[in-house]
Amino acid sequence: MDSEYFKSVLMERRQAIELIRKTGDEAAGVVELDQTRVGRLSRMDAMQSQAMSREAQRRRELELARIDQALQKIERGEFGICVSCDEEISIERLKLDPSNPFCIHCAK
Repeated sequence: MDSEYFKSVLMERRQAIELIRKTGDEAAGVVELDQTRVGRLSRMDAMQSQAMSREAQRRRELELARIDQALQKIERGEFGICVSCDEEISIERLKLDPSNPFCIHCAK
């Protein structure tokens, strides 16, 4: 298994998420509730956008944590081993998502 290849893919993905995270934080800000300036539907739309932005932010944080764990596994020489059953994760599965901690059988 080419750990250096997966390390570079993980590092690139981490940088991309960090860039998105910096620009996405603005959308998760506080929604103004002043009814004289913004109509009710506009506020509802803003609140929905805020909720979606927060969920996207939560998912990015989870993905960053998975990437960091995968990078630590590479450093320890444990990359590509399922955290549940200690069997090898297929190379095809790792190519789709190198931060995936489970083999196909344990992911079900």
